This record gives sequence, C-alpha cells and structure tokens, in this order.
Amino acid sequence: MIHPVVRWILLSSCLFINGSSLLAQTPFRFPTANHALYDVGGELKFFAVTAPEKPWTSGSFGCVRDNGWRIHEGLDIRHLQTDRRGEPTDPIMATADGTVMYINKRSGLSNYGNYIVIRHIVEGLEIYSLYGHLSAVRADLKAGETVKAGEVIATMGRTSSNEAIAKYRAHVHFELNVLINDNFAAWYKRNAPGERNDHGEWNGQNLNGLDVREILLDEHNPAHPFSLLEFIRSQTELCRVFVRATNFPYLKRYPALVLPNPIAAKEGVAGYEIAFNYNGVPFALMPVAASEIKTKARIQLLSVNEKEYRANPCRKLVVERGGHWQLADAGLRLVSLLTY
Repeated sequence: MIHPVVRWILLSSCLFINGSSLLAQTPFRFPTANHALYDVGGELKFFAVTAPEKPWTSGSFGCVRDNGWRIHEGLDIRHLQTDRRGEPTDPIMATADGTVMYINKRSGLSNYGNYIVIRHIVEGLEIYSLYGHLSAVRADLKAGETVKAGEVIATMGRTSSNEAIAKYRAHVHFELNVLINDNFAAWYKRNAPGERNDHGEWNGQNLNGLDVREILLDEHNPAHPFSLLEFIRSQTELCRVFVRATNFPYLKRYPALVLPNPIAAKEGVAGYEIAFNYNGVPFALMPVAASEIKTKARIQLLSVNEKEYRANPCRKLVVERGGHWQLADAGLRLVSLLTY
C-alpha cells in the first residue's frame, strides 16, 4: 500500500507540472461520457467501427477507410446509452469553452446529418469543434451563443444524408479543425458553379481536421504539459508549396504559425512557403522576399516527403507522374481555397 504522503506527492507531481495545473494543459474534454480511449485495450469500447469485422482504427482519425485511400477526419465515439427502441440517448457536450458558430438541423443536406460547429480559442489559436450525426440539438441553442466546457448541447443520433447508420454503431462524429478561409462561400461559387453549398462557410470542405485521438492522448499524458500550438507546429510535413500571395485570411487567423524570415522582413514579403501535413493542414508558413523566389509561377510544389505520402496518401494532394512530383487536383484546389 502506498503511504498517504507518498500518494499526495505523486498526485501533486501529476497535477502540477512546471508550475501549471494539469487541468490547464487539457483544453479539450470528451464530448460524451465514453472515456474508454484511456483504458488499456478499450478501443473497441470507444470507437464505432464501420462494420463488425473491421478493426477499431476504422472509427479513428486518418487514412483508415477504403484500404487507406479515404480520409476520416474525426473520431466516431460509440454510444453508451439507448432507449427502449435501441436509439442512442447519450448527451453530447461541448469539448471546451466557446461560441456556437453553426447549427445544421437539415440532416438530409449533409453527410454529418444534424451537426454543430463551435469556435474555441486555445493558446491564441482558433479551433473549431464539430459534432455530427446528432438526433437532436438542444432546443434553446443558437448560433452566436457562448457555451462552457462540458455543457450539454445535443443528443447523440444516427442522422446522415448517406445510408442510414445502424443502431449498433450509433455514434457522435467528433472533429477538431482549423478553418481554411472565411471567404469559402464566394470561393466555392466561383470554383464549383452550379453546385450547391447549403452550409456557407461551415461546409466540411472548409474545415481541415487535426488528429483528435492524438490530442486527447497527448493532453492526458502527465509526463509533459500539452501545448496545442506545439502539437500543430510539430506535424509531419507531407509537402511544401510556394504561393505568390501575401494577403489571405489564414495568415491573420493563425499568426502563430507564421515563421520569421529576416530577409523578407527587411525587403518585403512577395510570397509564402507553406508546409502542409497529409490532411492538408497548413502548419508552417514562411514569408519570402522577391530576391529569394526562383520561379515565375504563382504556385509551385517545392518538395514532397515520399515516406509520409506512402504512409498517408488518402487526401491525394500530390501525385507522381513520370518520376516527378506535382500537385494533384486536390492539392491545387486546397491551395486555391487557402489563398483566395
């Protein structure tokens, strides 16, 4: 048995790291009462798999669908409670303090079904949580309203515009995202004429997901304090792209991701080198001066991390043709949206 004083010391060392409480290092909470992600071997109790024979990873984040060729940008957290009809009744809670930005109650208009988007400020970064497949949104919840971490915002469900989600795998689809461009609606109208955009700036194409599983595990680790900024900055680079653009919304929204360059600071900024992870999150943006630019192109692929591409090809941002790498259609589309 551990002596009470020793137990108190151990607890204190977990709760206070570098003078900060552990709670201060865990900005995000689980959106449901299901915390089995923290249990050894608890993955199948936590993730709603896509089919009974599929591994737990099919409900996790990343290149986990269609044999690694389709991205899943969030976590499918399985239900714990059902009513007499077998329908999920789990309360869905805000992952952190924030402001409700969007509520979709027209389930047939989105693969997310009924969904909510909430804006959070963490370490000065704007992060957007998304909660999908809801059966019902809290009746009095409205866009523009502030919510507290752990506040109930909805009820878990099975809604989707695609095929019906089976009762056995009822879940909340949970994402943490960066917002690519607040001019998305105008960009989409210009680049996809004739196609519907029922959700304005809150279309899922404008929200690029971070690996929520890694975030929840990292912030639960008492061995080191969690920093969301460092988590994003330390993403593995898939590719680096030069853009001849100097004034796009992402720069103002995420100034902490802009790297210093003394030459550009002295001579003026003529473009940016942007590092993307495999899901298309721009996590490092370095200004460059005109004297440093070696191309006349408006957009140029500078480098590709082939090992990362082989491991995570599902967003199809780059393609190898004739022994040379180039931006694929999806990559060009992403850069176009980012710099619009």
